[in-house]
Amino acid sequence: MATDIIEEAVELLSEPLQHPISELRVLRQSLLFAELAKISYFRPDIVWEACSKIGFEHYEYFDQDGAQAYVLGNQHDCVVVCRGTEPNEWNDIKADANAVSVVAETAGKVHRGFKKEVDDLWPRLEHALKDNEKTMWFAGHSLGGAMATICAGRCKLAEIPSNPAGLFTYGSPRVGNNRYINFVKLPHYRWVNNNDIVCRVPPPWMGYKHCGRELYFNAFGKLRKYTPWRRFRDRWYGFFLTLRKWQVDHLSDHSMLRYIEYIKGAIEDEEAGKIPPVEKDPL
Repeated sequence: MATDIIEEAVELLSEPLQHPISELRVLRQSLLFAELAKISYFRPDIVWEACSKIGFEHYEYFDQDGAQAYVLGNQHDCVVVCRGTEPNEWNDIKADANAVSVVAETAGKVHRGFKKEVDDLWPRLEHALKDNEKTMWFAGHSLGGAMATICAGRCKLAEIPSNPAGLFTYGSPRVGNNRYINFVKLPHYRWVNNNDIVCRVPPPWMGYKHCGRELYFNAFGKLRKYTPWRRFRDRWYGFFLTLRKWQVDHLSDHSMLRYIEYIKGAIEDEEAGKIPPVEKDPL
């Protein structure tokens, strides 16, 4: 499996990442960060072997009480990838379940469990980034997406030169209330796959809101923009489609492999002119 994941990382781009990430189109950026989010679940030695082969020159691994993240860098860019939920990690399970909101360090209210994970990591991350003058990116899947969202906001406001150029999240839960998510503005591409259950928690009735620009895959894994009513119908259609395959759509749609597969399909559709180009956010 380690060999497979390394080979997938090497095949990520047609050539090693020798140019700034900012020069890539949004879907190519999204694929890069999706692969890094997937790779982050593996051991540090595997992560480094994979990332070094696609153009990163150095890395740091941070693990504080189960909260984990990687800082990857080359001559152009610095990337923070937060690791998502691991079912056998009690600390991750506690973070996901602790949905009570607390006063944020900035404004509004934020998910207590996600904030605790970042509180554990941030002092070390901030120290690692204090002299960074390269273009800064944040990414993560699941719990890692929530952590990356909070980390990017803190980085934006911190008294360090690092200024996030973009945040890419996949299957991310809601992080905070309306005031919290609107306090910091930065380009955020939030990927949602049809019935991904994690994207629906914590529920809005608890005061939680999503942030960023949503990019939605429909029941067939196609990148589409839908009205709320069509989205409702599409989710039910996706649910019944997977029932026929004896799968639970709400869980299988959370797979990082699905996100990567569908982003690759979106790139093919964009290059073939089947969908309009995904424009970069002007923020």
